[in-house]
Amino acid sequence: MSALGTLAAGSVSGIWKAVAIVLAGVLLAVASSTGTGWWLAASDRDTARAALVLEQGVSAQLRSSITEQNRAIDGMAKATLAAQERGAAAQAAAAAKGKKYDATLAQIMGARATTCDEAMPAVRLLLEGVR
Repeated sequence: MSALGTLAAGSVSGIWKAVAIVLAGVLLAVASSTGTGWWLAASDRDTARAALVLEQGVSAQLRSSITEQNRAIDGMAKATLAAQERGAAAQAAAAAKGKKYDATLAQIMGARATTCDEAMPAVRLLLEGVR
């Protein structure tokens, strides 16, 4: 039995050596695939960071152009209000001058002149009234 025991012990020892080699190979394969996955993930992360930096630059440019457009719109709104105020003032002034002109015309409505000397008082009154 000792020969059989030696043979059995040798075969069990060989099996353990083979299992250990297979397990070492599996461990090496798992470690290399994990390392490759980490390397790929790091590469993707670096690519994503570069794309993020580019997008942040574009976003900053868009924000500055929007701010510039908003300033321009505010300026146009203020200019529009100022123009409307000037227009209203001009209309009021024109209406006042029109009333003065109408009043002066009413004063000289019946005036008749055949010579320049006879017309000058009416012309003078008209010019004074429009002034």
